[in-house]
Amino acid sequence: MICMNKGIRNVLQVLVLIVSLHANDLIAGNEQRSGQAGATELLINPWARSSGWGGVNTASVSGIEATFVNVAGLATTKNIELIFSNTSWWADIKINAFGVAKTIDDEAVLALTFMSMNFGAIDVTTTELPEGTGGSYSPSYMNAGFSYAKKFTDNISCGATVRIISESIPDLKASGISLDAGVQYVAGDHQEIKFGITLKNVGPKMKFEGDGNDVKNTNSSAHGQNYQMTYDLRVEAFELPSLLSIGGSYDFHKEEHHRFTLAGNFVSNSFSKNQLISGFEYAYKTHFMLRTAYTHEGTMSNEKIDHTSTLTGLSLGASFEVPLTNGTHFGIDYSYRAANPLQAPNSIGVRVTL
Repeated sequence: MICMNKGIRNVLQVLVLIVSLHANDLIAGNEQRSGQAGATELLINPWARSSGWGGVNTASVSGIEATFVNVAGLATTKNIELIFSNTSWWADIKINAFGVAKTIDDEAVLALTFMSMNFGAIDVTTTELPEGTGGSYSPSYMNAGFSYAKKFTDNISCGATVRIISESIPDLKASGISLDAGVQYVAGDHQEIKFGITLKNVGPKMKFEGDGNDVKNTNSSAHGQNYQMTYDLRVEAFELPSLLSIGGSYDFHKEEHHRFTLAGNFVSNSFSKNQLISGFEYAYKTHFMLRTAYTHEGTMSNEKIDHTSTLTGLSLGASFEVPLTNGTHFGIDYSYRAANPLQAPNSIGVRVTL
C-alpha cells in the first residue's frame, strides 16, 4: 500500500510539473495567437462516440477514444478493443481513424491509434499556368499514437500518449512528436462522481523542409550569361496547439437500467480562445445511449457571437451496442457537430470488444 501511494504521488507530481511548465501559455487562451500554431489536425476528434458529446467527457471517457479526450480513461479497457471511425469533414475531406487496445495485466492497458486525412486530388497550378498544369497531387496528413494507461487504485487512473505527426506533399514535409498526459478520479458509492484533467499536444516545434521551399531565379548579369540558380527559402518553425482540459461529471441512476449523466468541461487553448462545454447523456444499460453537448467560445453580443473556431455550438450523438457470444460486444456510434460557416461534420464508427 505504501509503494502504491508513493507511485500515485509520483505520477501526480509529474503531471503537475508539466502543467506548471506550460501554465503561462495554456491559461492565457490568447486569441491573438490564432493561426500561429500548426498541426491543427491534432485538435480534430476523429472518434464518433466522444465527438458526439463535444469532448465534454474528460472525466468519464473510457476505452480507445480516451486516447484523444483524456488518455487516463484508457485504463478502463477490458481484454481487447478494436475501433474504426470515418468522418465526413468539410470541403469533401474524409478522416479515417483506427485503434486497438489490449490489457497487459489487471490494471494496465496499451493502445495503438492511427488517424489520416484524405484531401482528394488537388490540381497543380503555377504562376505561369494558374488554371492548372494538368497534373494533381494529394496532401498526406497522418499521426500515430502509442498510449499507456494504468489504474493505480479503484479511484485513480493515469495515462500518457506519445504521438508521431507527419504532414507532407510530394516535395515538402514536416514531422514531429507530441505528448499527452491525463488523470481521472472517481468517487461515490457507485462511482458516480468523476473528475479529469489532461494536458495535450505538448512537444517541440515542427518545420517544413524539402524541394518545395526552393525558388529558381535567372541571373542575367553574371558574366554576361543567363542561367538559373536555385535558392532555398528559409521557413519559420511552428508550435503545436497545446491545451489544458479540466472536466467533471455526475451520474444519476434510476432503478437498475437507466443512467443520466451531466458533464462540464473547461478547455484552455494556447493559440485560441478558451471554451466551456456542457453536456447530457442518457443510457439504457450499455445497449443504447443518446448524448448532446454545447460548446461556448468567446463572448456573445446582440450583433454576433465572437468566436474564432468553426466547431462551436451543438453536438449530438447516439450509440447502439449489443452483446455477442463469449463476452464479445459489437457497437455502432454516430455523431453530428454543428459548424459555422462550414458544413456540419458527421462521423460513424464501429467497435468490437473481445
